[in-house]
Amino acid sequence: MKLLGIGSRIDHAEHGKGVVTNVTSKHYWVTFIDNGLETIDLDSEFQVIEAAEDEVDTVSFYEVERTLKSVLKKWSDVSEVITIADKWKGGKLIMQPGDINLKSSEVPIDAFFHKIIMVRDRLRVMEQKINSSNLDEQEKIDLQQYITRSYGSLTSFNVLFKLKTQQFVGQRSK
Repeated sequence: MKLLGIGSRIDHAEHGKGVVTNVTSKHYWVTFIDNGLETIDLDSEFQVIEAAEDEVDTVSFYEVERTLKSVLKKWSDVSEVITIADKWKGGKLIMQPGDINLKSSEVPIDAFFHKIIMVRDRLRVMEQKINSSNLDEQEKIDLQQYITRSYGSLTSFNVLFKLKTQQFVGQRSK
């Protein structure tokens, strides 16, 4: 079995497209577009999109990071990779109605998390459009406050985020 080198691009059935960022004696460390950093066994099933030479010692972390950012921008319309906290991976959201005669509904938590991220991305685009609009400053401030309050309403979902820096932040009290 020939090892893939750092910078190799793969397509994994479970995790999707990603880039090999480290190689150990038993695992590839792969940063996936949709799932962030995962370790997979060297003998895992995946499709090689583009293999890089196995010269781990000659590639600096900076070069890998720069390459990874370039690949993610090229292959995705996502500006950053947002990952769900490990404890929620593979889980489900169960919605139980108050009326016992009605059926409950289950949604994969990963799909629910993806929808939350889409809302966040759309709020960010709206912020950018407001900032670059021809509205007067007071109108911009008023609209920004609505968006900030929306972020605040979404802080309940912060428990799902793997990284604290990617969580929703509402208006801070002074």
